[in-house]
Order: sequence, then C-alpha cells, then structure tokens
Amino acid sequence: MEKLLIVDDSGEIRKQLKWGLGKRYRILLAESVDEALKLFAQHTPKVVTLDLGLPPDIDGASEGLRCLQQMLQQQPTCKVIVLSGNEDHANALTAVDMGAYDYYHKPIDLDELKIILSRAFHVAGLEEENHRLQISAGQDKENGYSGIFGQCPQMLQVFAMIKKVASIDVPILILGESGTGKEVVARAIHNRGIRKANNIIAINCGAIPENLLESELFGHEKGAFTGAQSRVQGKVEYAEGGTLFLDEIGEMSPLLQVKLLRFLQEKVIQRVGGREDIAVDTRIVAATNVDIQESIKNGKFREDLYYRIGVIAIDLPPLRERGEDIELLANIFLRRFGQEFGQKVRGFSAAALKWLRDYEWPGNVRELENKVKRAVVMAESPIIEACDLGFEERQEILNVSADDNPMDTTANTSEFHFSGMTLKEARRQVEHILLQQALEDSQGNILKAAEELGVSRPTFYDLLKKHGLHQS
Repeated sequence: MEKLLIVDDSGEIRKQLKWGLGKRYRILLAESVDEALKLFAQHTPKVVTLDLGLPPDIDGASEGLRCLQQMLQQQPTCKVIVLSGNEDHANALTAVDMGAYDYYHKPIDLDELKIILSRAFHVAGLEEENHRLQISAGQDKENGYSGIFGQCPQMLQVFAMIKKVASIDVPILILGESGTGKEVVARAIHNRGIRKANNIIAINCGAIPENLLESELFGHEKGAFTGAQSRVQGKVEYAEGGTLFLDEIGEMSPLLQVKLLRFLQEKVIQRVGGREDIAVDTRIVAATNVDIQESIKNGKFREDLYYRIGVIAIDLPPLRERGEDIELLANIFLRRFGQEFGQKVRGFSAAALKWLRDYEWPGNVRELENKVKRAVVMAESPIIEACDLGFEERQEILNVSADDNPMDTTANTSEFHFSGMTLKEARRQVEHILLQQALEDSQGNILKAAEELGVSRPTFYDLLKKHGLHQS
C-alpha cells in the first residue's frame, strides 16, 4: 500500500482525510513542520498533501513553504500537493514555482482530491521506473541495449531476439516502419555479438544515387571513372571483422542486388574498375521499411537475396501499437533533454498525455523524440502542455457549430464575431468563451472545468486571471 503523508494543523481535516483515504493509502499524519520532516525522512512517501498555514505561522505561509523546500531538497521527485484557502492563491502559486506538484483550494471535496492523488502517484511511479531504466541504460550500454527502451510484449520479444541472435554470426533482416529504431537495434546486435571489438559501418541504400552506391559499397580503383584519382576502399572493406548495416536495402537496384548476393555467397568483392577478388569477413545486418514480400512479387527485390539476408528477421512494432511505452519513452526523452538544455521540466499535463496516447505517430519513436525536444525548448512552465508538443488545438474548437457539422460555419460567425480580427485576437476570444462555457457546464467546479478543457488546475486558474474571469 502506497504511503501518503498528510501535513495539516487542523485535527478535523487530518481526521477527514484519514477516514476518506485510509482504505486506499497508508496514511501518515503530521501537524507541524518538525513532525512532518521527521516522518518524511523515515518513510520517504512519494506523495504529500501540505497545508501552508502551519504553526507558529498559521495565518501565513512561511512554515509551509519552508517544509516544502526541505522536502524537495531531500527528495526532488516527491509530489507535494499544497492545500490552501481561496484567499491564499498567491502563496499556492509560489509553492508551485518552488516545485510543488499541484495545489487544491479548501474546502476539500474527497472525490476531487482522490483524482488528484491518484494521478500524482501514477506520475511518481512512472518517474521512478524511468529513473530505474536510466540507471539500467548505463549498465546495458556495455551489454548492447543502449538507447532501446520498452515494456510492451512486442518489445520484450525484440529484446529476446537481440540476445539470441547477437552471438550467432548469420545475416539479420530488421523490418519496421520508418522511425521505429532499426539502426539502434542493429547496433545493439553488433554490441552484444562476437564482432563488437571491431567497427559497425552503416550506409543508407535509399539515400545514395544508384551510380554512386556501388562505389560506396565496394570501393573503386584509380581511373575507374571520371574523377577517380586514387584507389578508394568501400564500406564493405571498412567493416572487415565487424558489421555492415545496410539500411533501406529494399531501395537497392537489381544490378547491385546481384553483386551483393555474390558477396554473401562467396565472401569476396571486386572494386569498381578492378579485377582482383578481395576476401572480406563482414557480417551483414540489413533493414527496410517496405513490404519486402510485395517487392519480391513485383520483381523489385530478388527472392534469393531475401533468403540470404533474412536468415533471421526481427519485426519492430510501430509506436502506436506499443501502449504505455509511449508515455514511458516520452518521460525518458523529457528527462534527457531537460538535462541537456538545462530546463527544469517535471512532467506532462493530463491533456498532453492524452494527445501522446491518442496520436497515431506516423513518424514513430523518431517523431516522439523530436516533439519532446521541441516541448522542452518551447515550454513556459515545468509542466509540458499539448501546445508545447506542437499538437493542434482541440478539434472541438475548430468545429464549433449548432449541429456538430464541421462544414457548417454559420454558428461560428454569428457567435464568435471573427471578422476583422487577427489570429491572436480570434484565439483569445475562443479561449475566453470556452472558459466561460466550462465554468457554466461544471457549475463553478474548477477541477471539472479544467478536465473538460484538458488543462491542469493551476493552468486553469492562470487562464481565469488572464481573462478577468471569476469562479462565480
């Protein structure tokens, strides 16, 4: 059972929370800063609820903020939820700036607080798992798993395949959509294998023109063609004793496929313009994002070459099919780029997480990595919002109409009055109307209104202040 530390000088509130939350969490109670810090050091809870008005400064926030600061110094990943009165909004925002996870205005609604606590424990668990993976990444670097993370069944099967085939010196074919990490898997196979002491050389067969690719692969002799002023070794020779990674091999021309097949069969090459057979001991790991069976049927890829390079095939799943791996990877990238750019980012908002889970990810892991990097650079707060990730505004905003018909814009023009506005002004008016509607629909319940708009409660309060709106 998860530990929850409740710090509040009100015995009535401590009793209420212990009674309402005791079945779900192991409750620790404190009524002063000293008692709270003692329990915190002893039990290291992942989540804390903290009243800012603690003795001897029960009418201020100095003691509560001191407690928050010392807790975060001891355990920076702890999720501290500040409980404050409506009149103490400024101090609650100060607490968030100091690193508090969220704040909640009294009086307490247990159902609302349970949702906030559940989310806080979930985020804390993810961060703990991410930290464990980051540590294991350093250990796995020597074992060849550096840069590959995942817990879904498909990825566990990929890890098992890497471990099994790495030490077997046969050609490997890696299949998967663009951006799924085919080259990372190829390097993992090399780093775990018997050839890890030598080079792994990568070449993208789809990025080099056909008339140059042969020379890139097999090298050329002096005078073999115009501009060939000296003998040049190809990638195959540079990979002697190691691994040659042929990315996008499905784009290779039929003529080069024949020459590659000869090398795989006889382990010898001839440089362009040369006559000498050169023996090369190189392992081939190939990858493609095309349907290789369809290419064989269409006559674009040789069936005999397929059987040579595909002795063992590893199929990488697209990101959209990896479930909770999406959130796991997003948090790993968040921590990595936060450290790289010196940004104090702590996590993703509920709306951002929903986008991450629902998005189709046509660019797969590469696209996710780029979006998180952008978010770390663009974010204006420690919590990443959907707009920071580059996602468009919610479709409901674009499709406002009386009959939910996205092509009917008559209701839009009559209600929002966009004529003559700049884009910035139009966005502000839409935002203002949506805030008003959310407050009306939720009957002034801030948590429900924030969830309806897909933002955090602190963000919702800031938006109300920005637009001069009040909860009433």
